[in-house]
Amino acid sequence: MTRRSWAFDGSIVVLVFVLGQLEVWLGIGATQRQGPAWAQATGYALAALALSWRRVHPFATLVAIAGVLALEFAAFGSPEGFGVQLPVLIAAYSQARWDRRHPMWWGLPVVLLAGVAWIAFDPLTRTWPERLAASVWVSVLVIAWLVGALVRSASSAAENRRLARSAEASRALAEERNLIARELHDAVGHSVSVMTMQAAAVRRRLTADQAAEREALESVERVGREAMAEMRRLVSVLRHGGGAADREPPASAADVPRLVDGFRAAGLAVDLALDGDVADLPPGVGLAVFRVVQEGLTNVVRHAPEATHVSVVVDRGPDHVTVAVRDDGDALAETPAPGHGITGMRERVALYGGSVDATATPQGFALTAVVPLEAP
Repeated sequence: MTRRSWAFDGSIVVLVFVLGQLEVWLGIGATQRQGPAWAQATGYALAALALSWRRVHPFATLVAIAGVLALEFAAFGSPEGFGVQLPVLIAAYSQARWDRRHPMWWGLPVVLLAGVAWIAFDPLTRTWPERLAASVWVSVLVIAWLVGALVRSASSAAENRRLARSAEASRALAEERNLIARELHDAVGHSVSVMTMQAAAVRRRLTADQAAEREALESVERVGREAMAEMRRLVSVLRHGGGAADREPPASAADVPRLVDGFRAAGLAVDLALDGDVADLPPGVGLAVFRVVQEGLTNVVRHAPEATHVSVVVDRGPDHVTVAVRDDGDALAETPAPGHGITGMRERVALYGGSVDATATPQGFALTAVVPLEAP
């Protein structure tokens, strides 16, 4: 319960209380009054005050209101008017909407019993046809309960969808992190292997009197091999089902033209602009650039099949690389629920201190990533 909720419920209590007292003492909204005015006013007042707990204890609130009014009806007869129905109507809705301590359907018999008590103790309904006609007003209470149940069901379904999306996003994020770890293993492992082999080659060229240099290079070789072995052990934990390592070399920014050609062959009109030398980017940065372009073009094929033109720009600046993928598809149209590729791209680029911006506009969809050349 927030302050806003308490304020709203307090307003409802005041409104119901005032309407009930106006009906009792001035006859506003009343069709037929029964018994002494003080008894009817007291019953209406207690019913209104009970609504203060309609969210905290909805079932108890409904039972209390129905009980108080039923006792007043039994003692003095049932009045007819707006005030006699309003507290039960609000309590019926609230029980179906908010009750978490009891089965929701428990409120329906209480609502029906309140309606039956009102009909049974109404001196103006003596015959069964009259009582049957009066049951129309009881159906209004049942409808209020059904509306509360419907709102509760819709809210629960929305919450379940939110939790499912959150779980799916977490799963996709974990998979992307595993993929990043494996790809970085391939990229860094290649560099460490080259360093180790070069150290071994230099060591073999040393003369017999260069013992200190030989010892230093042997230490470099040993540490390099130990690092490679440790990386293999760690990454093997992340591989699904203990699958074998990929045989293909890791992708890089230099492979972007080949990637674009593949999408062109599939019928997608793509313009590619490479500004600056992207062939010698650090392995991890080059791989991130490649994956961003791949994700951007895949999103166009998947979610904007009506796009007629796609532009891909890879711009290497002095301290960062900017990647932009823009299409002219109907990005604001309703599409099936997408995957979590953008989430994965943000995770991948954030590894290097970069950022990803995915924006839908009336002109299409734009995916922009900025990847620093040096990690923070």
